[in-house]
Amino acid sequence: MASSDKDESEPLLKKGVNNGLNMEEKKEMGQKRSMSGQQLLVVGCILMCELCERLTYYSVTANVVLFCTNVLELESTQAATVSLVFSGTVFIIPVIGGYIADTLAGKYNTILGSGLIYVLGLFLLPASAMNYTDWFGSDGDGSSYDLSTEMRRVYYFMGLVFVAIGTGGIKANVGPFGAQQVEDLGPEAVQSFFNWFYWFINAGSFVAFLGVAYVQQNISFSLGYLIPFISMVIALIIFVAVKSKYKQYPPGGSIIVDSLGVCCQAGCRNFDKARNANGGKYKDDFVDGVVAVLRIIPVFLLIILYWAIYSQMQSTFFLQGERMDAKIGSVTMPIAVLNVFNTIIILILIPIMDRIIYPFLAKHNRSPTHLQRIAFGFILSALSVLVAGILEIYRKKDIENNGYIQQDLASDTFNASHISIFAQVPEFALVGASEVFASVSGLEFAYSQAPSFMQGLVMGLFLMMSGLGNYVSEAILEIVKEASGTKPPDAWFPEEMNDGKTEYLFFMLAGLMAANTLVFIVVAYFYKYREPEEQQILEIDKTVDVEKPPAYDSLDKSFDNQGYTGERESTKL
Repeated sequence: MASSDKDESEPLLKKGVNNGLNMEEKKEMGQKRSMSGQQLLVVGCILMCELCERLTYYSVTANVVLFCTNVLELESTQAATVSLVFSGTVFIIPVIGGYIADTLAGKYNTILGSGLIYVLGLFLLPASAMNYTDWFGSDGDGSSYDLSTEMRRVYYFMGLVFVAIGTGGIKANVGPFGAQQVEDLGPEAVQSFFNWFYWFINAGSFVAFLGVAYVQQNISFSLGYLIPFISMVIALIIFVAVKSKYKQYPPGGSIIVDSLGVCCQAGCRNFDKARNANGGKYKDDFVDGVVAVLRIIPVFLLIILYWAIYSQMQSTFFLQGERMDAKIGSVTMPIAVLNVFNTIIILILIPIMDRIIYPFLAKHNRSPTHLQRIAFGFILSALSVLVAGILEIYRKKDIENNGYIQQDLASDTFNASHISIFAQVPEFALVGASEVFASVSGLEFAYSQAPSFMQGLVMGLFLMMSGLGNYVSEAILEIVKEASGTKPPDAWFPEEMNDGKTEYLFFMLAGLMAANTLVFIVVAYFYKYREPEEQQILEIDKTVDVEKPPAYDSLDKSFDNQGYTGERESTKL
């Protein structure tokens, strides 16, 4: 794990630093500041907007597999591919959204514009699911107004494209935008914001998986897709309502082009060559920012496999659940309801970690670093697929010993085990617990280790890892199908899971995640955390007696949450 030369709970400003500030300024900066009424209103609106947007997104993703097999008449493996590719694209687009916000439009305008594109896609989804004959009857000669399956596919896939663009643009910016509203209160406020930001994300997903998924599966997809459309409209109204009260920063230049320029001038090795002081074209703070981002990349790359494991909830876990008993009494539960247990564990754990565990550890000088928390999340995710593999063995053994039950989901029939789908709760709960450590800490890490002028881009890169994880998951499934074949009984991922050996796939994923975690621990051990920008400014020259360095007012203040080593980072990789 990452080592630290100092206590991570140490105040942001060191004693003896910033000799140029008078005692009143020192006292004011050292005090823990509380949130003002305006900040509380602004943050509350951002969090409620995020809740509605996530309710919308998870309502769209909850039953992608079922909609594709039931309405669009695709095979199960094709439906899983659609789900993984869509989710992957959703998390690739934030890179573009972050770039646009940082260099062209600013965070507020990017979020608003993406939201409008989002709404267009959400309009097409119920259009792809609607039974037009029920709504409009038939024409004079008795012909139906209903859409063909091919047209439904066109509407649905176009809708998914617009939804991916919309949510991708929002995801890269809404988290950093919210953190900007409280960053003047210190690193504890930023960490607390991200904890509650993630809590509201999961509150939205809770409603989606428990309520909207039920409507889609047991009432109608057209109504089930109308709900997220309304939810997103409400999100935009809430977001725009307090526009005048947001703290906003203007976009800068082309971050990507300038960053590539630094790398080229430095030869990707000695970044001092790119500095103004050494005859280079770029300011010191910008070069330091590029170096900081390059140091983050190896960490981000090792997060990809974590998201590949996470994506199993919407693909292999979902397919496994379709072949288990989904009834409680006479009521058939939506298969997507298992995601609720992923959400519940998050809603319970985040307040406990934020209000009890982390403060307790900080009080005893044992605060875990971002990377230590992420590694623990990796371990939990590996356990989730291990548990899924064990359950798969028992599920098929139950069918072998007791036969199967015929289970109707929407208009499809599945041969299911007598074992209840609620036997899947541990695997979903383990993924949820892993998110509290890997995903929440990853968001904090991405925000705190990025210079303020690159936060949107870096957040987009972090989210892109999730998208790449979905693509890696799909690649693994394709490789497995190619290597083991598609014919039972030896296939690891056949069209009908009852006839294959999918438990081998789950065990392989667990092994890959375990190996990935070991490599991550090594990388984390050697990672040097980036100094908070405010402290960098205050330490520019301790020997010069000035009130405030000139650069102080030109930089946005962003804070590291935890894990700063106290060392000035080297400019050579």
